[in-house]
Amino acid sequence: MRNLIVILILSRLVLCATAQVNTIQSPDGKIELAVTFDTLVHWQVKLGDKQLILPSEISMELVTQKLPAEKDRIKKVEKSSNDEIVKPVVANKDSEIPDLYNQMAIEFKSGFTLIFRAYNDGIAYRFVTDFKGNVIVFDEKAEINLPDNTSAWYPLEESFMSHNERTYIHTDLDTIEVKHLASLPALFKTGGINILVTESALEDYPGMWLRGNGSNSVKGVFPYYPDEERLFGDRDVRVLSRRDFIAETKGTRSFPWRTFIISENDAGLIESNLVFLLADECRMEDTGWIKPGKVAWDWWNNLNIYGVDFRAGINKETYEYFIDFASEYGIEYVILDEGWYKLGDVLDVVPALNIQHLCDYARSKDVGIILWVVWNTLDAKMYAALPQYEAWGVKGIKVDFMQRDDQKVVNYYWRVAERAAQHKLLVDFHGAYKPAGLRRTWPNVITREGVKGLENTKSSYDITPDHDLLIPFIRMVAGPMDYTPGAMINFDRLNFKPMYNRPASMGTRVHQLAMYVVYESPLQMLSDNPSNYRKEHECTAFIASVPVTWDETRVLEAATGEFLVIARRKGADWFLGAMTDWEAREFDVKLSFLGEGEYSAEIFSDGINADRYAQDYKKTELTVSNNDTLKIQMAPGGGYAARITKN
Repeated sequence: MRNLIVILILSRLVLCATAQVNTIQSPDGKIELAVTFDTLVHWQVKLGDKQLILPSEISMELVTQKLPAEKDRIKKVEKSSNDEIVKPVVANKDSEIPDLYNQMAIEFKSGFTLIFRAYNDGIAYRFVTDFKGNVIVFDEKAEINLPDNTSAWYPLEESFMSHNERTYIHTDLDTIEVKHLASLPALFKTGGINILVTESALEDYPGMWLRGNGSNSVKGVFPYYPDEERLFGDRDVRVLSRRDFIAETKGTRSFPWRTFIISENDAGLIESNLVFLLADECRMEDTGWIKPGKVAWDWWNNLNIYGVDFRAGINKETYEYFIDFASEYGIEYVILDEGWYKLGDVLDVVPALNIQHLCDYARSKDVGIILWVVWNTLDAKMYAALPQYEAWGVKGIKVDFMQRDDQKVVNYYWRVAERAAQHKLLVDFHGAYKPAGLRRTWPNVITREGVKGLENTKSSYDITPDHDLLIPFIRMVAGPMDYTPGAMINFDRLNFKPMYNRPASMGTRVHQLAMYVVYESPLQMLSDNPSNYRKEHECTAFIASVPVTWDETRVLEAATGEFLVIARRKGADWFLGAMTDWEAREFDVKLSFLGEGEYSAEIFSDGINADRYAQDYKKTELTVSNNDTLKIQMAPGGGYAARITKN
């Protein structure tokens, strides 16, 4: 046994001596990525002198060969740099984004290349293949080995059939075992450094998920290609059996970016644009028609309008009421959610509605109509339905209940995006996986769900201020999230209870107002009912004034799951949004980010009794300059929201 151990050690030493090691650094020199090849490929990452990712193996197994092959060799290594400014078609958090990175392309003799990029806020890698015809991918190995004492915010899932609407389990990484499946993004912290794991440029390939191993390690896992499927009800297409591969795809292609956002502070997570930058460039020639905006939404409030002389429900009068409300406050869209068509046929409009009339009426009020559809029902008639929606004058579709991201369903997203663009329709995906680059390539895909949002207050206690302060640091880092804020009925935690027909929120009124500044979605919902909004004119007018796209974002104070203070600029105006968990907090915020001159500040803060009566708020107006400091005081579950306008 002793001789065997000596032989193994000597063998390893020989391999190490002959291993090829190639490195790149981030442009600021702080992050170093090293790639070692000694028949296997391992990569590792350091931030300064801190080891963030320990040597982790990556490979891809095709039906014809493994990458790297058994006796593969490195053909060449090319290093390059990039420094340019990207201007998004739809500016989510910044209208101009520096695209600054160093790249290393390692080409292997077997016909594939590994590309690594190092940014100042993270690293990424992808496989690029150059084979004839199609290839079948059996599996992809994506290890992520992390140091001891790493903690995780882990979106634990039950199966690959999921809306990806999860709460986050905060635990030590070594407690996460093989049975613990997670969707992305997932957040890890080691030595005080954040590592958010996700992906970008996901196309014609299944999404990556994670499993643990009971140690300080996770690995990527993928839903295998569906074989037998069965429809349950009108919308749940479940996979009963799967093939023995994850994808059949083009042999010459670039695969998704495995993306790791790295930040020494929690604020850096929210300021990162890395997922967007890694996505493929826009494939649309005409984008001028894409119009971000806010949406008056009917489903959460259950069409429960009041103070009218007609019966509220799915009918002409109710939706005209919604349109009138939207027009009154300058809200760009009204959505018709479930009920406008007979389930099973997205062209069979219920007798109480005339979509052409509603579109014409909305157009006369400078409002657009968006239609909700079940995904598979749309798929059955997509080539007839989308032209009809365009002919009616519909401005967008909300596609719901996909609940999967195997290769087949990922390709569905891309097909919808392209076909909708041809008919000048916005797309909002619900029942969806996380953003993974599609919105840059097809910017008509303007937002998506894939987040446990306000709709869950109708049936659960899960949507707490604690949860509200986690999702900006995890889910929102991947891209816009359709959380659907705007509750006008608000409770403290002792008095809240789920109510399906008259839903409410946990936390204060201003906690909800602040979401319109803090949460990113270029198609932002007003989830409550127009009758409530009209009663709360001050709050509604503020919500209507908040932009949905931004020129600049600055995070002023941040702690994952605890608090967030953020400043965003649109033109010359600034907006402040602050949120806290169940702990009352105070911050002194310097306004040094303002330009020269005087500004008018319209401020909404928690009322003195907001800890007992969550709807209590105070509105104040001040004249301020960049020499001033604002004192932010938030009640438990509270918030702070301000509009600061140049005089």
